[in-house]
Amino acid sequence: MPIATVDPATGETLKTFDPMGPEEVERRLAAAHAAFRRHRVTDFAERARLLHRAADLLDEDRDDIARTMTTEMGKPLAAARAEAAKCAKAMHWYADRAEALLADERPAQSDVQDSGGRQVRVVYRPLGVVLAVMPWNFPLWQVVRFAAPALMAGNTGLLKHASNVPQTALYLEDLFRRAGYPEGCFQTLLIGSGAVEAVLRDRRVAAATLTGSEPAGRSVAAIAGDEIKKTVLELGGSDPFVVMPSADLERAARTAVTARVQNNGQSCIAAKRFIVHTDVYDAFAARFAELMAALTVGNPMDASTDVGPLATEQGRADLEELVDDALEHGAVALCGGKRPVALAHGWYYEPTVLAGVTPRMRIHHEEAFGPVATLYRVRDVDEALDVANDSPFGLSSNVWTRDEEEQHRFVRDMEAGGVFFNGMTASHPAFPFGGVKRSGYGRELSEHGIREFCNITTVWYGAV
Repeated sequence: MPIATVDPATGETLKTFDPMGPEEVERRLAAAHAAFRRHRVTDFAERARLLHRAADLLDEDRDDIARTMTTEMGKPLAAARAEAAKCAKAMHWYADRAEALLADERPAQSDVQDSGGRQVRVVYRPLGVVLAVMPWNFPLWQVVRFAAPALMAGNTGLLKHASNVPQTALYLEDLFRRAGYPEGCFQTLLIGSGAVEAVLRDRRVAAATLTGSEPAGRSVAAIAGDEIKKTVLELGGSDPFVVMPSADLERAARTAVTARVQNNGQSCIAAKRFIVHTDVYDAFAARFAELMAALTVGNPMDASTDVGPLATEQGRADLEELVDDALEHGAVALCGGKRPVALAHGWYYEPTVLAGVTPRMRIHHEEAFGPVATLYRVRDVDEALDVANDSPFGLSSNVWTRDEEEQHRFVRDMEAGGVFFNGMTASHPAFPFGGVKRSGYGRELSEHGIREFCNITTVWYGAV
């Protein structure tokens, strides 16, 4: 795949970049390793000063970088601005809290004495150079939620971003440079996917984090495992959105639309499978399809647009294959199901609701990365959980019920990294984020995320 900015609203290639050669990659690896030796011994006050400055610059740049993101991957401009603001907020959050999150821990003195020791501390030390392999769908947020905690912990970062968002990738390197970070602390590698293995195997790279597809995760995990290097993986998702009889159906239907088409439907934590109790199925399905059909599809730079184009031509083709397969096997499109006739240029697809989905259909098991929702009718909590958990993925989940006993069941039995009641799944710097099964392992954000790339060290003092 070429490293290029291709406007998904028109299909026009706007700018291309030459991949970095081996000599430039080596120079950057050496700089990252040298920077780590210096950055690891800086105090939290200095690290916080730099990260606060980066956040302030990002706020100043918000409109410009939002237009870049929209041009490169097609998200509505308002959503791009919101993403930039969220990134700045997360930077400030970690700058203010990292010292406390990584403070030394002291086990109970009775346990210390039982060990024969006088004093014990658990300390968090940085690992080193962390390679981040990041996707295009949230081209700022995916990077910042790794970079902010990693830098505050004393690590340095190398970013291999998706090849269709090169200008956003270069902006991030420039942002940290302008904030005052020393050379080598955060760098972008403009390389293709085939060059990742050599970087990951380099002895100067201590760990890796990847957000992306299941095949990409398998590849990085296999290489890192062979090298015995720590990894965090956030992969695909096919999140369930369960609606029970006690739900506020109007709120649930409106939230369902937002949850499905956020980021043009290209989000791992977007709700994708809508599992509805039979008592309210007909009313919910009708309202949900009505609201989805009313969305405005068009130019993502236009303020009136609800859903822009998919990021890549191949992505749209993959989505079309899933929908066509479902329709061929008996599913019914309550709305959508095809390309918009009026938008001949660009990679647009209509917001779509499919009913009658069964396990025979690919879309039942595969992630639909675009504005396509699947509907399921269930009889009770047990069947809702069976359908929700009948997926290779387990990233997050949404459940609409006011019944406390039902809530308890979903917390206990839902196979996911998050359960959100009566609202939409969202990430926040204070809460751990990640999944189970083929959605990956490890956690980002919160104290759990900042500790992922730390050497958790036991320090034991014997009697003097």
